[in-house]
Amino acid sequence: MARRRQPPQKPAELGRERVPAVVGKRGYGAGTPMTDDQTRLESALSDFDSLRRKAALNALCEMVRNEAIRLPAASSAVNLHSHTFFSYNGYGYSPTAFAWNARTRGLTVAGIVDFDVLDGVDEFLEAADQLGLKATAGMETRIYVPEFGTREINSPGEPGIAYYMGVGFTTSNVESLFLRSLKTSAQQRNRAILERVNSYVDPVVIDFRRDVLPLTPNGNPTERHLCAAYAAKAERCFSDSGERAAFWAGKLGVALEGVSPLLQDGPNLQGLIRSKLMKSGGVGYVKPDGPAFPRLREVNDFILSCGAIPTYAWLDGTTPGEQAVDELLDLLAYSGTAAINIIPDRNWNVKDPLQKKVKVDNLYKVVEIAQARAMPIIVGTEMNAHGQRFVDDFTAPELLPLLPAFQHGAHIAYGHTVMQKYLGLGYMSAWAQRSFATLQEKNTFYAWVGETVSPMDAQRLASLGREVTVEGLRGAVCSVGNHADA
Repeated sequence: MARRRQPPQKPAELGRERVPAVVGKRGYGAGTPMTDDQTRLESALSDFDSLRRKAALNALCEMVRNEAIRLPAASSAVNLHSHTFFSYNGYGYSPTAFAWNARTRGLTVAGIVDFDVLDGVDEFLEAADQLGLKATAGMETRIYVPEFGTREINSPGEPGIAYYMGVGFTTSNVESLFLRSLKTSAQQRNRAILERVNSYVDPVVIDFRRDVLPLTPNGNPTERHLCAAYAAKAERCFSDSGERAAFWAGKLGVALEGVSPLLQDGPNLQGLIRSKLMKSGGVGYVKPDGPAFPRLREVNDFILSCGAIPTYAWLDGTTPGEQAVDELLDLLAYSGTAAINIIPDRNWNVKDPLQKKVKVDNLYKVVEIAQARAMPIIVGTEMNAHGQRFVDDFTAPELLPLLPAFQHGAHIAYGHTVMQKYLGLGYMSAWAQRSFATLQEKNTFYAWVGETVSPMDAQRLASLGREVTVEGLRGAVCSVGNHADA
């Protein structure tokens, strides 16, 4: 069970203060300064051209082999929930760029999650393998839960609708009408938002194909891309900053002095546009029609068909739906949900002391409940808005006692990924269901695989075949681990 205790002295290897061996512009490292070549190549990791991304990674890896760049040993930090530019990343990171940054910052396990697409899975897992980084890949979408149709769950102001995930996908190559329908529905909603906002902000009118789609690498824009397009169009319409500030002040309903500083702060201006124009109460807000979203079982069937783990995305325990956490998790588990995702930073890093106490108490409660139910806990920072952390501050007194549970979940997710990718024997497989008497035993095994097998040795498991026993796997994994240590 998760229990709060007085944390020990902060270990040097945890959190944002870890110091790898190379100095970079992002502030990590000490020793050899970052070269111009390294800076240029790191920028190219997020080029929309996949061949340029691959070439940049190859060149950086060559610098590592030549010891021009020295990579740190893995720390205890994890981030298994980062969006990439295939949906939206607040720093523009591609899957390759996130893998590189995770490796250079010493994460022990890293994972991506994108909205409604699996476009980044292959790229991320391949880049991670090349870098020797333990990795997982996921997808996030929204579902309708009719049993909670009158209660908010984890989508504030939208009763019955829930953010939901699959964790541990092993390929982008998925032919699915269901998957295509998710992307189509999301884009129809974004087009509806654009039409409503356009009529309000004229002459700052944007075109979906001309102004929005070029901001994405693979045609999957989000509300945040719309906001970036509106901000850019306003600059073209109002070259004078005073006129532009007056325009946004009037349209967003905020004081002029509140807008003027944001003209030099693109991410925050775009965030204000989104909150004032596209969220509840804004002219562009499209109220979700719950039944139009896929149902829980339909989404779980898709996730399971891909060999991934159905995962509930916890908010913070303050909504009516999450306050009924046992009822909610019972319902989810009945339909196949097996894990829970938590964004720690929004559950403890809260300014208001009363709200912070409530959310921290809720965080400890849900961790205890998840552990009692043997649900792996997947954590991350999202990174789908500028300013969000690259990795949680696990040295914070509120998080340090929970770190073992978060690491355990990360190792399970990576162990599942290895087993599913090379043997088809992932966490949700029929083999896993019949091989372990309890969920705790299954968790222990997959976490052990995740801790023991390095990316460079994982493919050696493929030779075992799908009829292998648990004992045979243990022997093989030990052999792989010994090989890695040799």
